[in-house]
Amino acid sequence: MSTTHPTRRVAIVTGAARGIGAATAVRLARDGFAVAVLDLDATACAPTVAAIEKEGGQALAVGCDVSDTGRTEAAVARVADELGAPTVLVNNAGIIRDNLVFRMTDQEFDSVIGVHLRGAFLMSRAVQRHQTAAGWGRIVNLSSSAALGNRGQANYSSAKAGLQGLTKTLAIELGPFGVTVNCVAPGFIATGMTEATAARTGVTFEEFTERYAKAIPVRRGGRPEDIAQAVSFFVREEAGFVSGQILYVAGGPKG
Repeated sequence: MSTTHPTRRVAIVTGAARGIGAATAVRLARDGFAVAVLDLDATACAPTVAAIEKEGGQALAVGCDVSDTGRTEAAVARVADELGAPTVLVNNAGIIRDNLVFRMTDQEFDSVIGVHLRGAFLMSRAVQRHQTAAGWGRIVNLSSSAALGNRGQANYSSAKAGLQGLTKTLAIELGPFGVTVNCVAPGFIATGMTEATAARTGVTFEEFTERYAKAIPVRRGGRPEDIAQAVSFFVREEAGFVSGQILYVAGGPKG
């Protein structure tokens, strides 16, 4: 089993056009990775790529529907061809289709499961080939405190709980090949997705944020950069004995 790797490793971050994904892509570039910035629309990735290149990093925008097998395979192949074999994967892509269960449609349930859970599976399956060949790799899945249950999010909560099970299983299967797999589960983070949730509940985002902050022990909402810091820890060389773990980054105890 090889223990050598290229000078600049290659990372893929899905859902990286904005929010947590964008912050994570920028952080990993600062850590020395060449970063493939994946999102549904490649043009939407331009600001993230520009932010990385402005600081002297290397980035590639890739459009990809992570719920589609053919497109994930093609995206990973393109990254390997243009940046190099990817050995770090951050599965962050996600959507919300909130509704109470008696109103939730099949499509609302399936689409959320498809992007979050199926997408993480498809991307992990494609990338692990490069990781196992290199004898080194890191996968970080983005779960959520909603995995513990959240009103109006039967689809999202199910997907995020499923990601925790996927994390532990992949850690067992890929560990012998030098690959660690961990999970970051954010609490309340100020992103476009939480703004959409605020709109759904009929309050302003400021009111929504203040309400959550009062219930958080550190008395503030989270920022995308808070999550990027946690991902940065999991993918570093020194974290090689940490695998199969779920880290709640929520300003207080969860789980």
